[in-house]
Amino acid sequence: MIYKKLLTVSSLLLIGLVGQAQTKPQIGVWRGVFTLAAGHTAPFNFELTGKTAYLINGAERFELKNVTQRGDSIFLPVDVYNTVLAAKIEDANTLSGVFKHLDSPVAGIPFRAEYGKRYRFVEQPATASVSMHGNWDIVIDEKIKLIGVFDQRGSKLTGTFLSTGGDLRFYEGSVQGDEFSLSAFDGSNPQLFTGKISGNELTGDFVNSQRARSVKGTRNAQAALPDAYSLTKMRDGIPLAFTLPDAFTGKQISLNDPKYKGKVVIVTTMGSWCHNCMDEAAFLSPWYKANKKRGVEIIGLAFEAKNDPVFAKARLETVKNRYQIDYDMLFAGIADTKHASEVLPALSEMSVYPTTIYVKRNGDVAKVHTGYSGPATGKYYEEFVKEFNATMDQLLNERVNEETSQRSNK
Repeated sequence: MIYKKLLTVSSLLLIGLVGQAQTKPQIGVWRGVFTLAAGHTAPFNFELTGKTAYLINGAERFELKNVTQRGDSIFLPVDVYNTVLAAKIEDANTLSGVFKHLDSPVAGIPFRAEYGKRYRFVEQPATASVSMHGNWDIVIDEKIKLIGVFDQRGSKLTGTFLSTGGDLRFYEGSVQGDEFSLSAFDGSNPQLFTGKISGNELTGDFVNSQRARSVKGTRNAQAALPDAYSLTKMRDGIPLAFTLPDAFTGKQISLNDPKYKGKVVIVTTMGSWCHNCMDEAAFLSPWYKANKKRGVEIIGLAFEAKNDPVFAKARLETVKNRYQIDYDMLFAGIADTKHASEVLPALSEMSVYPTTIYVKRNGDVAKVHTGYSGPATGKYYEEFVKEFNATMDQLLNERVNEETSQRSNK
């Protein structure tokens, strides 16, 4: 399927397949540069290894399989986000093309890439005269509040941004003099964060393909998010319940089914479009394999970009295969706040993906966790893993009282 889509989209991308390829791109590390909004450019790094490629962002190497060459064009599909880097091979050391969402009519984001360049922004960065290391309170367009978490070693800069919904994944860049530049590209959308530091303040721009937004920041070692367990509550008198189709078989699945009775159940909202959900899946999948014999089940409630079971099945099969997911995934409909709240009326609100519900053996909800901070957040992720394991040990060690169980087969 992916090959047909790639060949179809090539015409939209204005990349001609002219004759038979005489040149193959070099195997090794490449540096690409996207052209974003307002004339900004965002660099990214990747490695070609043949039929496989890797997007490189700081400590992360994100694998892309099924790299193909057709004529004088090369296609690097990002299966989990249904996107593709499609480029003309100008010569063995140069590619030019676009980054495209396969299900979107929007024109792709142009890029150009050169072989053998390992640096991100500048090959020989100037000495940094300021430090961006540590935590910052960040405000975008004077209304969107984030926490910036940065690690600076000399002029090299890495980090991420945290919000109540999760993190923005791995950023990489540098500090030169009093100016900083960070970019990120994991196959979903390229991002750029650039600006200047003055003492404990920073100003700059946050840029994607559509627009550039103003950014202000203040250094704050105590910068912290609200407690993720305090943001979404259970409504009084409304039990957690749902009956939805299995994403792959269409069979109706209910939380009251015998499979879940007497077990601890993790119910998590997700979507194939959601990078924080994919980070959570990458954690939950191996955890479930290692612990399912202890009496635990996981149910992923997938809210997708289209209210279409066929579309959802195709997207979720890709997710299932990439992360080797063995737990149940149900199709919950379109990713819309109003609809999601109707599917899960027991929650005070349903606007953040993932929202993860911990259900005790007796059917009571133990706690609800809003958002997900993945590996890019460093110590925050490590703290979450430690807390998650402690919570699950406690819930799995509890004995179910059949007389007081709230979950039944009714």
